[in-house]
Amino acid sequence: MPNSFPVLLDNLGSSIVNLFFVPEEGGVSWVEFVRGYNKCCGRMSATMSLNTLLRVYAATVAKAGLPLKLEFESDDADCKITGSLLANDVLMLLWLCWTMSWDVRMLRISKAKANLCLPEISHLVLSAVTSCAEVSSGLNVWHCDVLGLEVQLPVGKFLTWGVKTVPTLPDCFTQFVHARLQNFLNPEDECASSSSSVGDISSTKACHSNLLTRGRAWAISLILRGTMSEEISRVCFASNGDATDDNLLYQSSLHGRGLNRFWSNIEAYRGPLLMLVSASTGDAHEGSTNVRKWIIGAVMQNGFENRDLFYGSSGSLCAISPVIHVFSPTGKEKNFVYSHLHPTGKIYEPRRKPVGIAFGGTMGNERIFVDEDFSRVTIRHHAIDKTYHPGPLFPDQGFLPVEALISEVEVWGLGGRGAKELQNSYKKREELFTEQRRKVDLKTFASWDDSPEKMMMDMVSDPNAVRREDR
Repeated sequence: MPNSFPVLLDNLGSSIVNLFFVPEEGGVSWVEFVRGYNKCCGRMSATMSLNTLLRVYAATVAKAGLPLKLEFESDDADCKITGSLLANDVLMLLWLCWTMSWDVRMLRISKAKANLCLPEISHLVLSAVTSCAEVSSGLNVWHCDVLGLEVQLPVGKFLTWGVKTVPTLPDCFTQFVHARLQNFLNPEDECASSSSSVGDISSTKACHSNLLTRGRAWAISLILRGTMSEEISRVCFASNGDATDDNLLYQSSLHGRGLNRFWSNIEAYRGPLLMLVSASTGDAHEGSTNVRKWIIGAVMQNGFENRDLFYGSSGSLCAISPVIHVFSPTGKEKNFVYSHLHPTGKIYEPRRKPVGIAFGGTMGNERIFVDEDFSRVTIRHHAIDKTYHPGPLFPDQGFLPVEALISEVEVWGLGGRGAKELQNSYKKREELFTEQRRKVDLKTFASWDDSPEKMMMDMVSDPNAVRREDR
């Protein structure tokens, strides 16, 4: 973590007050307070909200005495901004937004100071760099230190990237201001709200057992809206590690690989889902440096169904690591998701349907296809897909289909407590039916005439005897 970040946090609160709440003699008047509150939390367009966030960051950096190449033509929220940002500036801005969201949730839980652990969000910074930098063709995103990048990001392109990729990023600031002002209204919280709730600050790159780390979960929450964003935020700001597993429906290393194991854990979940696939391409020999690991994801609105055709009403594809990008629906086709298991009975099929999970494309030419053993995933070029917007799902994808080895698959439920309770009730009902089918009612065989033994004896004694059918 750079030494300048704690300095930015120390100057954040005073910069917001000086920027929006102009004090007069005796304090801030009611008119100035309402005017400042509207500038912070009022309804405005996405571009104006992002402009306001950049203005807060620029004022905080200036108050901290740090360099920044941004200039604002006026004090209006929709004014023109000139200049550029460094990759380090983008990282500091994103960490400030994370800290503000973390502070809002900590105020709800406890008024005491808590230790702040900054997430690893290099995938978000690299997304901004690859989208905004004028010279990004020679950038090696597979082995890159974002703090050491010296590329300039024009602020106009950065605003475009922010509105397209992280549209809810300015909400971190508005929620922070609203929560802090609301906290001042409580007399018992006056002492606690007068100072920051941040204790010790640390940045960690520790290994996580889940693919959905806090940094990745936060990045996806900035893309989504509504209930899905709130549910995935529980993973970002969970007070303890066990709470994050409440939304985890399936993990291949925990529940076992394969479509059958997968289906037994996600069946009957009628709510939004997030599926993550971690895979690797390249030379897999020991000691090889050509192996490239990446993570892709898909967001579904209404869960999985066992069907032999594409289905779904909406969804999105995500390239998550090493660079995050989002591919929303185009509206041209509706081949959002395909999930098909082996038929339980002997059914004649003139053309056998592929068994596995797919997203986008067409039957046989899926944009993403995961085989039934969860051992390999096939990624095809976006030209065959009219459902989702074009773009590479991992760096240097190329035009030819790529077959990669799967290392992990995860599915997270984003439908809230109601969807999980409905799934649990379905599982209990199925377990009850299964238990009932295993039991044999001996009362039905109490009579010798109705027993299967007598039926077999009659058939053996005279199999050619003419028997009248009972009606």
